[in-house]
Amino acid sequence: MADYILKQRDADVTTLTLNRPDIGNRQDDATLAQLAQMIDNAAKESRLILFKGAGEDFCLGREAMGKPGPALEAYQMRERADTIFDLYDAFRRSKVPIIGVVHGRAAGLGCALAALCDITIASDKARFQLPEMAHNIMPTIAMSGLVDRVPRKAATYLIYSTQEIDANKALMFGIVSDVVPAAELDAAVSKLLERLKQTPLPALMAVKEYGRSAFNMNTQAATDFARNLHATVNTFSGMKT
Repeated sequence: MADYILKQRDADVTTLTLNRPDIGNRQDDATLAQLAQMIDNAAKESRLILFKGAGEDFCLGREAMGKPGPALEAYQMRERADTIFDLYDAFRRSKVPIIGVVHGRAAGLGCALAALCDITIASDKARFQLPEMAHNIMPTIAMSGLVDRVPRKAATYLIYSTQEIDANKALMFGIVSDVVPAAELDAAVSKLLERLKQTPLPALMAVKEYGRSAFNMNTQAATDFARNLHATVNTFSGMKT
């Protein structure tokens, strides 16, 4: 199972790579629980996390997507779903930014994970889809990954239509941050990483902390939070190194 996710650390940057390219980087629940723990650990030892998929696709979802399974009682179903909710929360609770790199297809869980990254750079050949309703799966798990990333009408369109969208529409919907030609994807990511390596760590962490909460606050609360965080971080000695 460990080989299903590769971890590479280069100085204070950790790269996590989904590594089941033969099945589109689909992962079982045990591996997804492991991924959440790996994100938690990487956030403690790194200034940023790079998240990507091996092979032609980013991630096509959970391994069991579209396959019949045993009937579960409500609390058993909730316990199983908690694995995914905890994974989503690992992206949100990480103290350092997570940079997603998407090439090929990102479907179901893969689409949600692409959206959950703090910054997502996509190839112009990337494709995104939430196909759950085509498999008679009520997809509020996937929707919960988008709820603080994607506008309501974009999210409901993706869910109800089950249509695959291209990278430029994913940019319009807020799933990704930028779209670059496939041949330039690695260079664009490297340029961004170099910029972030030059940013003082307290600033990287403070922007993540502010973004995690401020966009759901009323204007006054967000302003007060900004005022306090600004004063706290910009007077910290680590900002001068």
